[in-house]
Amino acid sequence: MEELKYHYKYPHPAVTTDCVIFGYDGERLKVLLIERSREPYKGKWAFPGGFLNIDESAEDGALRELQEETGLTHVKIRQFHAFSSPGRDPRERVISIAYFALVRLDEVRVRGGDDAARADWFRVDDMPPLAFDHEEMFCLATESLRRCAGVEPIGGEVLPDKFTLSEFTSLYSAIFGTDVTGKMLDCGLIAPVGNPGKPLYEFRMT
Repeated sequence: MEELKYHYKYPHPAVTTDCVIFGYDGERLKVLLIERSREPYKGKWAFPGGFLNIDESAEDGALRELQEETGLTHVKIRQFHAFSSPGRDPRERVISIAYFALVRLDEVRVRGGDDAARADWFRVDDMPPLAFDHEEMFCLATESLRRCAGVEPIGGEVLPDKFTLSEFTSLYSAIFGTDVTGKMLDCGLIAPVGNPGKPLYEFRMT
């Protein structure tokens, strides 16, 4: 009998991807969740994601699932962790490669699709119970967002090219839960540009 491609006599895990999409509304940070329409955890909220196709990269799979389940496209995602606890999915042995992104809420529209009954935004401090190990995933995604925001211009994805100090403070206070403007100025992440009497700021590449 001819051996099938990618079929082996040894057990091997399935691979999924998940996307933790943070949204900024100009004041607060929110996160995008989908309501599952299938078991396991039917009716529970989770991050958009699903099984990786055999012929696609993890990033391509994550972006495909994000579009299918929420309608979001053209999102810059960043890989932050692989979740591999043996019992994390009741269906089978599943490893999930997780990504996060930051988007401006007034520039995107979401709707449930595929196996997502609904897609909606929730405040990060008022989220429903999550399916699978997605509460742990959310905690690690938040840590990764803060770590990234402290060393590279991720805020440029939701702020204009040149912004006021007040706009920057509002965004970074939403991300960090406290005012870190002085620290970001000291480390050179942002710098003033233009008219000294009414300064604007821009991100500096690090």
